Amino acid sequence: MCYGCTRRQFLGTSTSALGAGLFAASYLRADSETERPPEPMPKARICAILTGRPTTGRNWNFCEEDIPVIHRHLGEIEEKLGNVEFVVGSANNAAEAAPLLEQAGPEAPVLAINVGMWALRSVMEPVLEQQRPAAVFASPGTGHEWMYPFRWQRRGARVTLLPSSDWRELERAARLLRVVPLMRRSRIVLVPPARGTAAACDPERVKQKLGVDVVAVPPDRFDEHFEAADDAAVEAEANRWIEEARQVVEPSRDDVLQAARASMALDQIIAEERAQAITVGGCLGWLKRGFPCLGFTRLRDRGIPAVCEGDMDSLWTMLLFQYAFDLAGFQGNNYFDTAKNACWTAHCTGALKMDGPDGEPAPYLLRGHSEVNNDGAVPEVLYRVGQEITRAKLVNLEHMLLSTGKIIEVPEKSIRACRTQLCTEVKDAEKMVHNWGGGVLEHTEDAMTLLHRVVFYGDHASSIRHLARLLDIEMVEEG
Repeated sequence: MCYGCTRRQFLGTSTSALGAGLFAASYLRADSETERPPEPMPKARICAILTGRPTTGRNWNFCEEDIPVIHRHLGEIEEKLGNVEFVVGSANNAAEAAPLLEQAGPEAPVLAINVGMWALRSVMEPVLEQQRPAAVFASPGTGHEWMYPFRWQRRGARVTLLPSSDWRELERAARLLRVVPLMRRSRIVLVPPARGTAAACDPERVKQKLGVDVVAVPPDRFDEHFEAADDAAVEAEANRWIEEARQVVEPSRDDVLQAARASMALDQIIAEERAQAITVGGCLGWLKRGFPCLGFTRLRDRGIPAVCEGDMDSLWTMLLFQYAFDLAGFQGNNYFDTAKNACWTAHCTGALKMDGPDGEPAPYLLRGHSEVNNDGAVPEVLYRVGQEITRAKLVNLEHMLLSTGKIIEVPEKSIRACRTQLCTEVKDAEKMVHNWGGGVLEHTEDAMTLLHRVVFYGDHASSIRHLARLLDIEMVEEG
């Protein structure tokens, strides 16, 4: 829910939205509480059910010697992902499945691994009754139950199917299933106003659909942390930005210091609120505070989505991709060049570590913000030419707009538009222009809501189709 503000204030429609009366006294916590470090998020528990009985010889089943292999793979997935915990058991019918579901807990999604013939439908009865998200792994030759999951899905169940001989699909299933419990345990910080589609900006609907709590924070709280930031830490952060830059173009040292101080303030708010993501509304009005762009880059590189312009649709998109793929996103405005069959994305900030927190950072320039007379300090990130990408946006909490492409051009030093830019070859730019929004954004004329998409490294279209089924979201391909 939106703590400390009304629904009207959360939506940013109140003229006094930034006034002192906006936030309740519940925000005025004691220092002893605000100084506590953030607690790690509990692991996402997944109920892994081996459905059916193995045999001693080859038939329409796994053999008994295959079962330890399955357990080993599940253990390796737990160790690799780090934030997943399996509750593993075997069941041949609904009665045997029920205690496993109870042991896993009411929020645990289900990974059903088809082991033997004719058990899956019975085992899945309580799963479907309890409306749990579920992924079914059906290896070839282990029965005929692969026919049923998509029938259940078309009837409204949050179920998807991975019919494959590749054991790595178990990891993919775990990555996608963990999104559901991780979202339910998440808190995001909003510095109002919120923008985007009505559903994405409604804290009650967000809570109902995604399970996420929204914590509204007044700008003056940021100001307090900005002034109180440790001078030595600010100097160190500014020096790091300057020393690691390929070139410092417009910003002065004071500009970089101001941006580094803003970064420290954002870090402090994230820590205090134990939040997994943040968005700041009215970014262009923040120059006197120090633009948050450098701070947003650092947060994204650490696996914390940080979104410009209060764009709630982009925030939910980034959070879903972070949990599913451990990847940061590049949120930006989009425009087309049909002569190159291309779509450009441009914005004032972007992650350096688009391969994830453990990846290599991209090179960057330090630039002034192009939309405010080159004031401030923002990164111009030089993304990887030749990289396949996914461009996405969850809108209305109901539709995932999606397209894929490949980066074919990145300016050495941008001249027009926002500083960080990438140009991607797409399947059919002319068709994509015509289908922009996929028909699900016809109710809005807001340029930001229409323009913004989030770019991620890698082609994740197949996995997002699976995730959409688990979240009861409709996939809409834009191009």
